[in-house]
Amino acid sequence: MPSTAIKLEQKYTFADYNRWPENERWELFDGVPCAMATPQRIHQEIVVQMSSQIVQYVRDKPCRSYVAPFSVRLPRRDEADDKIDTVVEPDLTVICDRSKLDKYGCRGAPDWVVEVLSPSTALRDMNTKRSLYEQHGVKEYWIVHPTDRWIMVYQLDAQGHYGQPQIFGMDEPTPVNLFPDLQIDWAFMAEESVE
Repeated sequence: MPSTAIKLEQKYTFADYNRWPENERWELFDGVPCAMATPQRIHQEIVVQMSSQIVQYVRDKPCRSYVAPFSVRLPRRDEADDKIDTVVEPDLTVICDRSKLDKYGCRGAPDWVVEVLSPSTALRDMNTKRSLYEQHGVKEYWIVHPTDRWIMVYQLDAQGHYGQPQIFGMDEPTPVNLFPDLQIDWAFMAEESVE
């Protein structure tokens, strides 16, 4: 249950976000708080398995990979951290510009973001976050649907926009546009039940 101290009709910043209870997960969209539900087991299985493959891949590269909870602050311009009013916690992020990393997480757009759909966040991930990641310049955005077993991949074009997404099934490995020699292997999903 969300903290009663957080009023959903009030606007907040990263300064407020940092003072909220650590046992609660929230995101901020233009100052509006959105509580995050506890993910289902299949959601976590996908995040862990993908993360394992990505961590192995970036081991000798300048990139770093993180799983939620991991705060990504998306400033409008160059405002101080305590004034930033958009903070998200993607399921999985890859950041190749280490200057964006600090003790709080990441300030600015990660290179690659993965969101695994949950019933309570599906519309937010597919609409609000897609627009947000496009606006801030996330180069590659994956939406993973654990129940229907598909992946929707958005890639930033030269004009800074996401075009039509590529859609992949989990019956074969999915290529990563950002890293042409990496493919995510979904073999583990053959053993997983979504019930």
